[in-house]
Amino acid sequence: MSFDPDTELMLKVRRGNRAAFEALVVKYQRPVINTIYRSIGDAAEAEDLAQNVFVQVWKSRGRYLPTAKFSTWLFTIVRNMCLNEVRRRARHPADSLDKPVTDAAEGSESVWQVPDQQAKPASEEALAAELRKRVDVALAALPEAQRTAMLLLRHQNMPYEDIAKVMRCSLSATKSIIHRARAILRDQLKPYLRP
Repeated sequence: MSFDPDTELMLKVRRGNRAAFEALVVKYQRPVINTIYRSIGDAAEAEDLAQNVFVQVWKSRGRYLPTAKFSTWLFTIVRNMCLNEVRRRARHPADSLDKPVTDAAEGSESVWQVPDQQAKPASEEALAAELRKRVDVALAALPEAQRTAMLLLRHQNMPYEDIAKVMRCSLSATKSIIHRARAILRDQLKPYLRP
């Protein structure tokens, strides 16, 4: 049976190979931070939670089974970490007064995102930045399941089958979640889209 290269690395990690673990961290650190940031809207907390995700990967290495791609397993841990943080914030709102969850797009052009490699004229770039900000605000307003599915689809280019595994639901339910999310986003972003 042939595995993807990341699964091969994780199998080495399972045997205690720290170099393989570091390679996975280097590859996935930015996507994990970006996904967490877009989910909870707090850059500092996103970095802390990302570290916790990789600590969890290391601690769980002995139980890792290559039943799916490594990225699917990793983003399941990311989703669970985000859900736990949202629940913690709901139980302890005073801890989160200065950490807005509802407007994840504020500061969305921070160091937590990989810059666009293609230079655009200033006015075109300003319009593109405004649209990205509106999309991020609309994504942040989605219910958790829809937001997570769209983040995995849009920012991780994860196939529907893998998203279904991360979300722990059927493929048809995942397609329905994404369809509803797209409809909501299309409705909210209609004023910003070209006719």
